[in-house]
Amino acid sequence: MAKQPKSLNGRVIAITGAARGIGKATAAALVREGARVGIGDIDAELARRTADELGGGVRAYGLDVTSRPSVSEFLDSVERDLGPLDVMINNAGIMPVGPFLEETDASAVRQLDINVHGVLFGMKEALPRMLPRRSGHIVNLASIAGKGGFPHLATYCASKFAVVGATESVRAEYLDSGIDFTYVMPSLVDTELTAGLSAGRGIEKAKPEDVAEAIVDALKFPRVEVFVPKVVGRISAVMQAMPRSARERIGRAFEGDKVMTQADMSQRAAYEQRAAASEPTPLEQVDEQREPVA
Repeated sequence: MAKQPKSLNGRVIAITGAARGIGKATAAALVREGARVGIGDIDAELARRTADELGGGVRAYGLDVTSRPSVSEFLDSVERDLGPLDVMINNAGIMPVGPFLEETDASAVRQLDINVHGVLFGMKEALPRMLPRRSGHIVNLASIAGKGGFPHLATYCASKFAVVGATESVRAEYLDSGIDFTYVMPSLVDTELTAGLSAGRGIEKAKPEDVAEAIVDALKFPRVEVFVPKVVGRISAVMQAMPRSARERIGRAFEGDKVMTQADMSQRAAYEQRAAASEPTPLEQVDEQREPVA
């Protein structure tokens, strides 16, 4: 008998970094499934506009994932407004591109704060809400960069290796808790984060909607590893069984060594600046700044 999918109708789902890109697409897909969705983002005003656009009762909140109190407040608000948390999707992340020795210490620290500590804080705040009910699902956005190293992406790769390792470890710790864990490993996705980048020979950029569909599927049919597109997972599995020299030759054949080194930095300028300088804006301040409706 075929396994029956879990229903997402009425499920309370929190998504970090969801004002745009993969997070926004995932929120939209979950609304279509009947879920009750709360989105958090450092850009509180954009999160509000995104929630208005998505409809379906989506709630928006200001969120700084580098601050555990902010993550706690976010989830408190989601539960107050929507009900007990069923799913936590740790999606927020940044990806500066450039040579390792030219990377500033501030950039490295910010990547680790957002990409790693943001995920750790998300799990630390979500799990205590789920464990008493022995039910819940945590989804962490990693990357194919969490399975291999890419030139000009050293700290980002390190951060995504950390997401994979942390998810595996926490899952093992809570194996019999009733909580499901998933980490998602997209290749390049056509969002602002990958502006100026080409996916490499024979591989096209995925769409945010592709990742959203994969996340929804993993929530319905729980599994730990999710590659987007699926072919990347098959390629990764084959390559891991090969000697290092063979893996590197194949990687070069697919131009994996050139994806970041040949980035068009003029196309990435706006994203790089925003990722480096973004600061949280309290939603209360956003409300004060909004012009009154006539």
